[in-house]
Amino acid sequence: MNEKNIFIVRCGEVALKGGNKPYFERMLVKRIKQALSMFEDVEIYRKEGLIYVRSPKNIPVIQIEERVTRVFGVASISQAVECESDMDKIGETAVEYMNKLIKERGVKTFKVEAKRADKNFPVKSPDIARKIGAKVLIDCKVLKVDVHDPDVRLFVDLRHDETFIYEKKIEGLGGLPMGTAGKGLVLFSGGIDSPVAAWMMAKRGMQIEVIHFHSYPYTSERALEKVKKLVSIVASYSGSIKMHIINLLPIQEEIVKHCPENETTLHVRCFMMRIAERIAKRNKCQMLITGEDLGQVASQTAEALVVTDGCVSMPVMRPLIAMDKVEIMDRAQKIGTYETSIEPYEDCCTVFLPKHPTTKPDFDRIMESEKDLDVDELIGNAVKSEEIVTIGPDGEPA
Repeated sequence: MNEKNIFIVRCGEVALKGGNKPYFERMLVKRIKQALSMFEDVEIYRKEGLIYVRSPKNIPVIQIEERVTRVFGVASISQAVECESDMDKIGETAVEYMNKLIKERGVKTFKVEAKRADKNFPVKSPDIARKIGAKVLIDCKVLKVDVHDPDVRLFVDLRHDETFIYEKKIEGLGGLPMGTAGKGLVLFSGGIDSPVAAWMMAKRGMQIEVIHFHSYPYTSERALEKVKKLVSIVASYSGSIKMHIINLLPIQEEIVKHCPENETTLHVRCFMMRIAERIAKRNKCQMLITGEDLGQVASQTAEALVVTDGCVSMPVMRPLIAMDKVEIMDRAQKIGTYETSIEPYEDCCTVFLPKHPTTKPDFDRIMESEKDLDVDELIGNAVKSEEIVTIGPDGEPA
């Protein structure tokens, strides 16, 4: 009996990266190691286009599966047993495997599916499946073959040095390993949208940092703790996240004092973008990321987005731009942020909210409205107020 459990991890999209594939595989191994770092004596390595995890028997299988399937870049994982790439050994191992399932779950039907990665092996894949199926049928007399809807699909994966036998593939999230697609700064509120946007960009391999604006004392410490909890949920997929916290209240007060009331939301948004750009450049981020989707609120009309984009030179990514609210809410529920997002704590965007915000702003008009504001000084003071904390998956500072 093996001293350790073995798991086969498949890379999905990473496998399509051609000459860059080894780099993506190395990054995926690194992320899996981070995800399993709390366990001792776990081996993780790559071989022949697959990644293998060997863990001590005392670590529950479900804990390995749950943590690995949350790593971006993982297509699926299978707990397997291994044997020599010899037909007799494969047959014996398959029989032992099926007898265990008969005892544990009372399975009655099966089907064998085989794949021969070693093309020099003298038996072809269909014949491997046929011969191993016959061996199981003879030695496990309670079983019958069902090629359409079997209780167990028995997979035989024959490789150069060993063969792996398993029955199921647990799907992962797919995507790309974090850190393989640059670095971005997410404007992160306590609402439903921005955590989903952060998660989606992290899934595409982007390393993310977040910036959060508050208006203390109009916004509470509990509201900030809610945001940190949301960041920690995203971090449970991406790994620890650096969080930049900015007090926006002095800027909001100046905007209310000097700018038209119906434009205040848009001016606040412009300052958020400018401050975020300053922080992003300082931290070597290549783009800004927001949770905006077209037409959801007054500051997210096409005209408003043109204005806010015009305030910065850095590219702005909006992964939710064409999604409707129901789609975003569904995604938030799937990734586990929804229940926290709907907790009724205020955010800075609700402070000094105009009764009738402009929905079709003109860029030149908005810039003209800022003539009585010392934009550079306000941005500089806001950046000086920055607090930085790194949030880990457990919600604690990392």
